[in-house]
Amino acid sequence: MSPSTTSTLELPFKAPYDWPRTLRFFAGRATPGVEAIEDGAYRRAIEWSGDAGTLQVALHPRKRCLVATIDGAAARHAQALATPISRMFDLHADPRAIGGILANDPWLAPLVDAAPGLRVPGAWSGFELVVRAIVGQQVSVKAATTIIGRLVERAGRRIEDHPHERTAWRFPTPAALARADLAKIGMPGKRVAALQGFAQAVADGTVPLDQPSADTATLRSALLALPGIGPWTVEYVAMRAWRDADAWPAWDLVLMQSIAARDPALIRPTQQRTRTDAWRPWRAYAAMHLWNEVTDRMGAARGG
Repeated sequence: MSPSTTSTLELPFKAPYDWPRTLRFFAGRATPGVEAIEDGAYRRAIEWSGDAGTLQVALHPRKRCLVATIDGAAARHAQALATPISRMFDLHADPRAIGGILANDPWLAPLVDAAPGLRVPGAWSGFELVVRAIVGQQVSVKAATTIIGRLVERAGRRIEDHPHERTAWRFPTPAALARADLAKIGMPGKRVAALQGFAQAVADGTVPLDQPSADTATLRSALLALPGIGPWTVEYVAMRAWRDADAWPAWDLVLMQSIAARDPALIRPTQQRTRTDAWRPWRAYAAMHLWNEVTDRMGAARGG
């Protein structure tokens, strides 16, 4: 890959923007070999319209914007890349409007006060995110990251002459993942079957996950119809890939525990629903604040 071409985008946001916590979220879930967070920036190899390159995103030292630097042939598509990068880093959010609603709740008010610029980090690829969500079912964030790294080595593709060793792999394509040998990968057989069944559904077009024209309601139904994919996975993907600000992964263990700790009478999502509905239309941001509270306290990524 030739690094001779470089394009730079300045992508504005509405302040405040909590860049350190955004990077922390990505860092805890970065796919080994594909994504890296280092020197205050997010980095990964990308492909766009058949052209390869490396994307780096960092906070501008003075302006209210993120700086996206694209190296390689993909740099010629810089203007087209502005939209997916902005979505990935939640640059269109209005934190004051969101915080103004959530801060009316006594549970969330101190969390909003502690992290007023918290965003919902997105994803470069909806396919990658669903793979991670399936792998992450009933295991820790750290364990899921380890298994994802194994998937990349088994079914992904190493990029020859890539200038950055920590992002020198392509994430597996749906077709490659569907046919890969995943024996002893570290997941139960049923979860492997669910993962490869999903990958095949994307590969054959049954689930047009990363097509911009795809209707999210249709995608929700299509995902839920697949074995091994439940409401938690769909809501998590809706939060991060489809930018549904009101998505709520009700069966997330950390969210359930956070709510029950505040009101022991509310143990299960069915009991918690009335309480969480009060956070509409910003429940995805409420989820981020609750996850962030646990991460701040424990110093390790929990939830999501």
